[in-house]
Amino acid sequence: MKRAKHLLQILPKNSGRDTAGHVAVRHQGGRQKRYYRLIDWRRDKDGVPARVVAIEYDPNRSADVALLQYTDGEKRYILAPVGLVAGARVSSGKNAEIKPGCSMALGDMPVGTLVHAVEIKAGAGAQMMRSAGAAAAVLAKEGDRVQLKLPSGEIRLFSSLCRATVGQVGNVDWKNRVIGKAGRRRLMGKRPGVRGVAQNPRSHPHGGGEGRSGIGLPSPKSPWGKRTLGKKTRSRRKYSDKLIVQRRK
Repeated sequence: MKRAKHLLQILPKNSGRDTAGHVAVRHQGGRQKRYYRLIDWRRDKDGVPARVVAIEYDPNRSADVALLQYTDGEKRYILAPVGLVAGARVSSGKNAEIKPGCSMALGDMPVGTLVHAVEIKAGAGAQMMRSAGAAAAVLAKEGDRVQLKLPSGEIRLFSSLCRATVGQVGNVDWKNRVIGKAGRRRLMGKRPGVRGVAQNPRSHPHGGGEGRSGIGLPSPKSPWGKRTLGKKTRSRRKYSDKLIVQRRK
């Protein structure tokens, strides 16, 4: 199969450095060069059927991707859901079938449908349920709102105009993979993270002391001296809080 080169672009490497060249995010760097696959998050090619040309590995995400070829000749990548195979036919829009890989508005889906690649704002492109094995269930419909039960157990309201794709994201066994060796982590771009108690006291609040030492009181600290145990990290209420019907368990 000939690769769709127009859907590939070199993924830039900044190894956790900011514009000044300083380390802004620790433990990053040294990964292999790789291409980024341009994924069609909007699925806005309504009424044009497509055939799945191939299911491909994507090094940039936990899920596999499916290469679609539409009847007008255009090719696009989407996330590959469970049950989607090469040669299958998929479509998007109001008249699409309820089968894996087809995309439509949440308001057009029957209650009980498993969905992934869900939009938060209509037309903005999929932002939720994109990792391997992820899926949400359509619980109920209330006027112009649809209730989805997320993998965390949270029940949240979405606009009925928000698009989603039918099915569960594939590569479900991704979470059971074994990295195997430190070198593979380095090829993935992840450098070693050293425990605070193993560092010297100039580098970390937990460091220093004769022999082995604990993390100290009154609380564990970050490398910059901020408390990390029980410290709230959510600084403010978000505009979308009102859309949460039931908090995650």
